[in-house]
Amino acid sequence: MRSPRTARAPAEIARAGGALPATCDVLVVGGGINGAGIARDLAGRGASVVLCEKDDLAGHTSSSSTKLIHGGLRYLEYYEFSLVKKALAEREVLLKSAPHIMWPLRFVMPHDPGMRPVWMIRAGLFLYDHLARRELLAGSRTVDLRRHPAGEPLKPVFTKGFVYSDGWVDDARLVVLNAIDAVERGARLLTRCRCIDARRHDGAWRIRLQQADGSERQLVARALVNAAGPWAAQFLSEHAHAPRAKSLRLVKGSHIVVPKMFEHDHAYIFQNPDKRIIFAIPYEHDYTLIGTTDVEHHGPIGEVRIDQDEIAYLCAQASRYFAKAVQPEHVVWTYAGVRPLLDDESGDPSAVTRDYQLEFDAADGPLMTVWGGKITTFRKLAEEAADQIAPALKLPRGAWTRQATLPGGDLAEWMTEQGIAPGRAGTDRFARYAAALEQRHAGLPAALLQRLARAYGTRADAVLEGPLGAEVAPGLHEAELRYLHEHEWALAADDVLWRRSKLGLHYTPAQREAVAAWCARHWPRVTDRSTEAAWS
Repeated sequence: MRSPRTARAPAEIARAGGALPATCDVLVVGGGINGAGIARDLAGRGASVVLCEKDDLAGHTSSSSTKLIHGGLRYLEYYEFSLVKKALAEREVLLKSAPHIMWPLRFVMPHDPGMRPVWMIRAGLFLYDHLARRELLAGSRTVDLRRHPAGEPLKPVFTKGFVYSDGWVDDARLVVLNAIDAVERGARLLTRCRCIDARRHDGAWRIRLQQADGSERQLVARALVNAAGPWAAQFLSEHAHAPRAKSLRLVKGSHIVVPKMFEHDHAYIFQNPDKRIIFAIPYEHDYTLIGTTDVEHHGPIGEVRIDQDEIAYLCAQASRYFAKAVQPEHVVWTYAGVRPLLDDESGDPSAVTRDYQLEFDAADGPLMTVWGGKITTFRKLAEEAADQIAPALKLPRGAWTRQATLPGGDLAEWMTEQGIAPGRAGTDRFARYAAALEQRHAGLPAALLQRLARAYGTRADAVLEGPLGAEVAPGLHEAELRYLHEHEWALAADDVLWRRSKLGLHYTPAQREAVAAWCARHWPRVTDRSTEAAWS
């Protein structure tokens, strides 16, 4: 086994000291990227942490992003220099922490003379290259699209382009890895569990938690973190009985997935006549991901779906560039999420700041509320939140995540232990690890081993350590399903097919139903329990 900690499931670790404790240092509400990141950071500083999430980890906004680790090139136009610099600095920190689920990606911007002028694009890319130090990512350059492979799928009118670097991330897995690391450092994690009431009393918080089956448990926490994302304002007023000083602007971002539009490994950034941009990104080997929209969302927060106008918009804007038009009937999958953006009174949803603010009230029981944010800056956000909370709790350790790897991301350490030259950081190390995994399991399909290496990094060995069991759907065996249930809080088929993986995109309805039937037979109903089985 790779590490003593990987031998036990998160639920087992949470139960190792007995039942859920009556008290803790911090309750974190929200199992998206910010909540998981804060729980991880605080647990690593020595705090006793409980995290509760009313649905599945990354069940909403944090699995509905464009899957990019990026500085936000277009934010320069809105003079968001501080946000862009912060995000650019974080790109390489994140890429080094989990090279199995994050890697560099080159972007091509075809030049449209009717949009931004060449001098403006070059100036923006110069800033993008130099606002933060780069070690892994290549700088920008100008390319002749008549000769570059990225020009082939485009209309002939686009002859000049600009190439620059950002990064790709499996967003839902990033949340899960933070949660795993938090639990392995002592945190308790409850999915399908709501915080229905939180009240200050004698300098602490008296909490009521409710599982999916309706059972309740009380908990006393010295501090409370509201990382409920789109529900942050609602949680404050309805459950924490606290005044809210900020307002959120809920902006829907929708994406479409179509069969693969090009063969090369670059992504595109397209400028639109409305001065917005969309991305077209290689996705899951066989597809192209196109997004995103920016539409005000006024309905229930948990009920967000792409509408036909958004599909038509994304198809039309992509078709302005691709030689082969993108039609609504080509769309094989869609997803949408609500971004909880700070309301800065901007008239254009695209112009609303993507930066975050932390609101900290230390009086009579510390309360931290996370407003806004983007996935690229989650680690920095979590570090700043922990820096503010730590003095009130007198935690024994300080900031630590900048140099740390996430579970499965310790490729260099693994290679050193195995006597394999680790090579350069990032993609080179992953390629060496994946090749070594194929050698050790030569009897298994290479495509399966590549997928497991990507999903689990050095922890793929834990999935493969025993018999794989029956193949429930193509490339998905019982051993992996058991691993996801025991180690990654998967409680339903959708948790597996659309968040822990994107296998649902590759399966037929009958194959997806086979996975759902297996989960229903082998796993308790989600209404029966949360990941932590026993309340007492």
